[in-house]
Amino acid sequence: MPYLIFISFFLMIACGNSSDQADKNQVESKSSQDTKRIIYFGDSLTAGYGLLDFEDAWPHVLTKKISAEGYSYQMTNAGVSGDTTSGGLGRLEWVLAEKPSIFVLELGANDMLRGISPKLTKENLRSMIRQIKSQYPTTKILLVGMYATPNMGKKYAEEFNSIYPDLSKEEDIPLVPFILEKVASIRKLNQKDGIHPTEAGHKLVADTVYPYLKPLLVK
Repeated sequence: MPYLIFISFFLMIACGNSSDQADKNQVESKSSQDTKRIIYFGDSLTAGYGLLDFEDAWPHVLTKKISAEGYSYQMTNAGVSGDTTSGGLGRLEWVLAEKPSIFVLELGANDMLRGISPKLTKENLRSMIRQIKSQYPTTKILLVGMYATPNMGKKYAEEFNSIYPDLSKEEDIPLVPFILEKVASIRKLNQKDGIHPTEAGHKLVADTVYPYLKPLLVK
């Protein structure tokens, strides 16, 4: 009899644990489904190159701003200094494993600085956009634009500068026309290289992107 009581007690505990574990798994699954994430995918401008604290980079500043407004989003800063659109295309699959609700795509500046064909840059960006759409149809994509520097020449600049507005229209996604709109060529807002924003500059970059990101947010 004591043996039967022990077995009965053991089965009750086991079933209870199984039920508790099932409930826990359901909660975790629901929590995972409810989690909203923004992925900022870019180059050194997104990574916060040259800053003493990478959390001063504009993606972190922007996410803190929207959190203060009551939006609940986790974020991933997937900026890699020196990255090109070809490099971005190569690492996109790995980054998409985080299942973004919003994907902010900022790439192309290094293509321009290296004189890479604007046609290739455009096709790489298009491929990334379509891969995101294919894998996660409900993910909202925000394209972040760049302008060519004057030393690239008029013909190159015209072709490069048309990449982002053309893709925005062709792929039906919103566009930040020029990420450095408020900081470009302003010495005190840029580091010594004249390319990468200072901490103050990153705050203005966040202000530039914010009006285009806000319509994509949900509470």
